[in-house]
Amino acid sequence: MRGGSVGLGPAGASAEQHGGAEENTDTHRDEFIIEPEPGEATPESFASGSKIDALSRSAIQADIYCMRVALHTTFAASRKEPLAAMMDRVHQGFLDAGLGEPVIGFSFGDSPMAGGVSSVDRVLKRNPELERFVTTAVPAPMIPGARRITNQAMLPGADGSVAYTVLQTIAAGVPRSFPFHTVAIHFHSSAFGSANMACGVLLSDNWWVDGRTRSLAALTVVEADAGNKKLPPLPGPVAAVLAACGKIKRTVQVPLPGEAQTGPAPAVRTPEGYLVASANPEAARAVQAIVLEYRTNLKQVMERAGLPHELPGPGDQELRDLSLGVTAGPKKPVLDRVFKPMGYTCRGESGTFTMQRRTPGNLTVQLHLDVGTWGHSVLAIFRVWGLGFKATLILPVSATEPVGAQYPIGDGERWRKIVENLGALVAELDRSFVPEIEAAAGPSPEWYQPDSPF
Repeated sequence: MRGGSVGLGPAGASAEQHGGAEENTDTHRDEFIIEPEPGEATPESFASGSKIDALSRSAIQADIYCMRVALHTTFAASRKEPLAAMMDRVHQGFLDAGLGEPVIGFSFGDSPMAGGVSSVDRVLKRNPELERFVTTAVPAPMIPGARRITNQAMLPGADGSVAYTVLQTIAAGVPRSFPFHTVAIHFHSSAFGSANMACGVLLSDNWWVDGRTRSLAALTVVEADAGNKKLPPLPGPVAAVLAACGKIKRTVQVPLPGEAQTGPAPAVRTPEGYLVASANPEAARAVQAIVLEYRTNLKQVMERAGLPHELPGPGDQELRDLSLGVTAGPKKPVLDRVFKPMGYTCRGESGTFTMQRRTPGNLTVQLHLDVGTWGHSVLAIFRVWGLGFKATLILPVSATEPVGAQYPIGDGERWRKIVENLGALVAELDRSFVPEIEAAAGPSPEWYQPDSPF
């Protein structure tokens, strides 16, 4: 994939702010990291664009009619299942599917903080032959290096391999005998496709502030036709491996840029927060121009929306006196009452709610609410997804709230007013912002869904 590189290192996080960065993502997991090449344009690096005329749009659609699409599938991964048992289950899945022995990448890392037990030393005491895989090199930009045992590409020992039984022994000792800070085991076969990304299955087990976290995910690449209603099925052996991985939690579609594209392309963040080069750069530039216009004129947009409630602003005594023990009770009923008549479906997860609908042009419109990740407050993010672009606006819940600030939820009455204000603002964006984007970018394929199931 032009404009991207992938490794086994821990995924970085960013904050979706008014300037165009994205929402927080989990920072404690090893994932398929996709980063732009040096010099690649990002959504912030261009501030102008124009709507695409019919002739240009036809040329663009012809160029992207056949494309590759990366599918990032996340599976349910319980910590109750021993790490070695989960690793064996995936490994056996490759063998049972007739793919033979997978190529295995591994990384077992100590904490980046000095002091404490060194699991690397404990493993080397039992397996001194692994010394050649030890490194402290920085795994990715902005991520500190830590002492670890790894055959990760571009690091010393990258071309080496070890017997699977050795990896079994190490995994069986996690976390009691070998309390590694980070563990990543990557299984690869050419059947999963190739896009300069870590195609295959990635198993990770990492330390986090609330205990250890487990993740199991697969990355595959398929050839898609923009004119079809559905994506093609996965090859039989790949589908068999994914079935061995267990219950699917979600699948993220990442359209990849065509090989014919030249020059830097705008970067687009996936639903999981990773940057990829746009598969439709002309549409991405046109959409970004609209986004910048609406961010600049958000106050006027809010005036047109006619928010029904005035809420206390920063520094108001009512907010300062808000009791920490006050709660709003169940939040979803109010969201359903306001957004369901507007065509939105509401999904709740831990500390978040997402309202979503599809447009006639197959764009995905979302209102994402963080209502408890870091406290009893709300942050509202409005998104429009299409093939090769994502338009993002952070929405204040009142005319007096600074853009990007978390607003205290308070009691049930305050929550009702917040939701009704957001409903009015989203209704205005549905009348203006969304149609402008659809007119500028054109329709997306019927099969395109940034994140499913919803």
